[in-house]
Order: sequence, then structure tokens, then C-alpha cells
Amino acid sequence: MGLLAACGGPDNNGAGTGASNGAGNGMGNGGISASSMGGPGSQSDLAATAGDRVYFPLNQNDLTADARATLNKQAAWLAKYPQVNVQIAGNCDDRGTEEYNIALGQRRANAVRDYLEAQGVPENRMSTISYGKDRPAVDGDTESAWAQDRNAITNVE
Repeated sequence: MGLLAACGGPDNNGAGTGASNGAGNGMGNGGISASSMGGPGSQSDLAATAGDRVYFPLNQNDLTADARATLNKQAAWLAKYPQVNVQIAGNCDDRGTEEYNIALGQRRANAVRDYLEAQGVPENRMSTISYGKDRPAVDGDTESAWAQDRNAITNVE
């Protein structure tokens, strides 16, 4: 009776394959989806290829020219991966009341969803959520930190 063992060589730990922690070693992925492993159609692919977030001016939910450019790339990426659904999370800096920021974050997420839909992404592939000021991108009470916190992030589901 023979035994068969599968393992990578000393320099083969999944580098360059989008796999990590032994996933992709021919033994199954242990329930890890391709979108979480970093391959085509994954969150990391979206971030690297199109950008996964857009930024907003203070107290605004209007899309800037830079935001529209990023969203055009996201729409093209989503057209390439029609099996991928996304959640759009609206975020705010930590100034203002919780109620105000939840509402503003929702308007930001809706603005992104509406723009992507106008670019041909079916609405049923997108959901929205607002985190208000509860999920800052950067810690700190500076203009620079606040500017990075005012965003909408597109997340692969």
C-alpha cells in the first residue's frame, strides 16, 4: 500500500498564484472561495484593477470627476465578472451626529450604486449599507485623515 502526500516545495508557498496558507495545493480549498483568495474576480483584483473606493468632499454625496473615473473602471470590471455581486458601504468622518452620518453614508452608497447602474451594472448585483462614522479608514483627527474617511467602498460579496 502506498501513501501519497501533496505539498509544495520549499520555495512554493502559493506566491504569485493568488493562493495563500496552502490553498491551491491540489487538495481543495477548504471552503475558501476564489473571491477571498485573491484571484480573478476577487476583492484584491477589484482593488488592483479598478480601485475599490471613491472619496467625497465634506458633507457631500456628489461624485467627483475622480470618483466617476474610478466607478467607470469598476463598471467595466463588474461587466467582466458577471457572477460577482458587490456591497457598497458609505462612510463618513467622525464629525457630526451619528444620525447625520448614517444618512450621509447611505446617500454616498446610493450615489455609487446609481452611477454603476447607469453604467449598466444590474441593480440586483449591488447592495448598499451605511456605516456612518463607525468604520474610519484612518485613525486621527486631521483634515488628511477625515478626507480618507469620507468614502464609499465597493466590496465583493
